[in-house]
Amino acid sequence: MKSSLHYIYNIVWSACALLTLCSLSACITDDVEPDTQTGNFLACWKALDENYCFFGEKGEEYGLDWNEVKTRYMARISEGMTDEQLFEVLASMVCELRDGHVNLYANHDVARYGAWFDDYPANYSDTLQRIYLGRSEDYRQTASLVYKILPDNLAYVRCSTFGSQFGDGNLGELMRQVATCDGLILDVRSNGGGQLAAAQKLASLFINEKQTLYYISHKTGRAHDALSAPRAVEVAPFEGLRWQKPVCVLTNRRTYSAANTFAMMLKGLPQVTLVGDRTGGGAGMPFATELPNSWTLRFSACPMYDRQMQCGEEGVEPDVAVSLTDEDAARGKDTIIETARALLKAEH
Repeated sequence: MKSSLHYIYNIVWSACALLTLCSLSACITDDVEPDTQTGNFLACWKALDENYCFFGEKGEEYGLDWNEVKTRYMARISEGMTDEQLFEVLASMVCELRDGHVNLYANHDVARYGAWFDDYPANYSDTLQRIYLGRSEDYRQTASLVYKILPDNLAYVRCSTFGSQFGDGNLGELMRQVATCDGLILDVRSNGGGQLAAAQKLASLFINEKQTLYYISHKTGRAHDALSAPRAVEVAPFEGLRWQKPVCVLTNRRTYSAANTFAMMLKGLPQVTLVGDRTGGGAGMPFATELPNSWTLRFSACPMYDRQMQCGEEGVEPDVAVSLTDEDAARGKDTIIETARALLKAEH
């Protein structure tokens, strides 16, 4: 019952946060721009200027000046340009934020920033995963979790998405099946995120008391630094069987959004070791608005921080950094999984 109430609490809080954002958005968009090429450009720039939450971090990281961006891109706008030409300009502008949660949706395309993973090794292979899991009859699946007990009595659990919530029965059965294993490998590589509530539910398997696992703020006004005081997000332990032994969490650059927050939640817990590459970031809860021409703009509006109050937008560093090697791949071995196996065996 407590677990259900905690889940409902998270939904209600998220809804309240979005209502706050909606009220704020309505307040600051009283001067609606016309549905012209210039009007749509200004509406896009202004929506980000007044609502995007990471201007401070982006300014420190690479010197982003949003007013300079406006001047530079405004020079490319003319009323005679086509919608596709306008989209090209706006797409380039929103990518100046270097944020995978910032997207512009039009009928013909979606603007997206992908350098946060394109510029880095994949560090994940479907082919190698199939070698470890075997055939369909060789592994089990509960909800979106696929798992198998490896020959050395280590549990391998693949979590590819937080797109839907986990039921108590799903997690309870998983824990029952792997209870006698000496260690657990939890693979969230290339998990692009989904529901924060699902990430919190999975994290609840690895704590024994209610505790703060991360913090979140929300925008309170037009200014770039107008943010509420960070609010602690407490997570209660799973009410059934929980994991008490060592666990390695595997990450790569495509570990993003809610999966990035999951890594933030687990890093630093006594029995947890993050193995692999730095996560991709995406520590801002996204919010969407509409331009005058009905294109949809999505952006990060609520920043999230780890227990040390460090922003997770630029990703979470692993405790043990390791990449896939061509030599291991040629032998049908996943370097990151094998590193985790060696670490768990050493602790047993």
